[in-house]
Amino acid sequence: MPIDFIYPDYEVVRNYDRCVGCRVCERQCANEAHYFDEAAGKMMADESKCVNCHRCVSLCPTRALKIVKTDHTFKENYNWTGEAIQEIYRQAGSGGVLLSSMGNPKNFPVYWDKILINASQVTNPSIDPLREPMETRVYLGKKPSCVERDEKGNLIPNLQPQLKLEVPVLFSAMSYGSLSYNAHESLARAAAQLGILYNTGEGGLHEDFYRYGKNTIVQVASGRFGVHKDYLSAGAAIEIKMGQGAKPGIGGHLPGQKIVGDVSKTRMVTEGTDAISPAPHHDIYSIEDLRQLVYSLKEATNYEKPVIVKIAAVHNVAAIASGIARSGADIIAIDGFRGGTGAAPTRIRDNVGIPIELALASVDQRLRDEGIRGSVSIIAGGSIRSSADVVKAVALGADAVYIATSALLALGCHLCRTCQTGKCNWGIATQRPDLVKRLNPDIGCQRLVNLVTAWQHEIKEMMGGMGINSIEALKGNRLMLRGVGLNDRELSILGIKHAGE
Repeated sequence: MPIDFIYPDYEVVRNYDRCVGCRVCERQCANEAHYFDEAAGKMMADESKCVNCHRCVSLCPTRALKIVKTDHTFKENYNWTGEAIQEIYRQAGSGGVLLSSMGNPKNFPVYWDKILINASQVTNPSIDPLREPMETRVYLGKKPSCVERDEKGNLIPNLQPQLKLEVPVLFSAMSYGSLSYNAHESLARAAAQLGILYNTGEGGLHEDFYRYGKNTIVQVASGRFGVHKDYLSAGAAIEIKMGQGAKPGIGGHLPGQKIVGDVSKTRMVTEGTDAISPAPHHDIYSIEDLRQLVYSLKEATNYEKPVIVKIAAVHNVAAIASGIARSGADIIAIDGFRGGTGAAPTRIRDNVGIPIELALASVDQRLRDEGIRGSVSIIAGGSIRSSADVVKAVALGADAVYIATSALLALGCHLCRTCQTGKCNWGIATQRPDLVKRLNPDIGCQRLVNLVTAWQHEIKEMMGGMGINSIEALKGNRLMLRGVGLNDRELSILGIKHAGE
């Protein structure tokens, strides 16, 4: 029907004076947007298949291509936008739920960009990180409330298991299956080189990557995919996934087309079968139930590994975190509503949850008010884009941050937002062998190492500028932050003053 026609979002602009008909674009496009027209004797494009991944543009040897946003438009209406109209057309034609990947793209406030960092001047000298020691190492886990000594005055070692990070950054949960083998290898190898950790996500751990165990966080989600004794013992920590920022309150779904070969074996799911995680853990309906699972996992691993509980940033997140801190968990991971995903219902992704900045500040303050901040460490995630975001997150109360989309961008992701199709042209979110091989793990690993190393240098520079020489001294130090363009309520939740005060 004519009403089902939706004009393509992007147009392929080809400069025929430069195009030599080499057909590289045709070979490189997994979406088959390019083709050679024998009758016309030239390359053509089916723009309805273009997802704006830039693969063809990047590899065109004569720079003959560019992708532009179409100027085709609906009649202007600030309420009924073209996007809203097209989404209704799609659902009216299919009767299905709209799926999207990556994070929330809507024009909500990005509080990181409305927070500024203080700097030392005269009375509190700055520190030169090139000439003076700067400590970016952090330890995650439960800290003792007091020092204990025996009758001879010797210290009693009562420190719970800790995660050691050379930089307060971890690679967030992205499952094998959602990501390719080569992407997971890049993350694992980079984590080992950097002295940090990466998270398996809910897809189990490929047997080839057990050797990176001391730099691995293994995840236990509601579907329990790939979870067994050896898996739990392989990692340095265990994360219970209760929720994630991109889709709070719902489960996960990996399409059967991605459950192939080693993905099937690792997840312990029949090949070609959709892997669906239920929304709740069917054994957790209270903090007491969560406590049981926490201690079951600790018992299964001889109390040698910290347990993380990951939750989505929601309206009552501070109260939830307070309960988790009392459940026996060692670390709380909070994922904001801009967090990425391989696939999520569009309506959930764009309308459920709250920004990580507000959630983090409220959780940190609640735990401090209750005198239990030392009982848990806090990891913040959900669109950490730069070293400045890391510094601001730590000053708001985080011990460390999770990064995922930033890491994928370092691997070559161009945010074309079609992860759920399995046709990632950059070899990241795909299981097609011809596409997976496009990501070289040697290069991917080095690019991740470069990114985090660069951030570490910048973190040292910013801390030095504040007159602070360690992450521990920065943690929760909100006096180092000021807000711009924020109202009194936002400033109150963030616990910071306005610029000029």
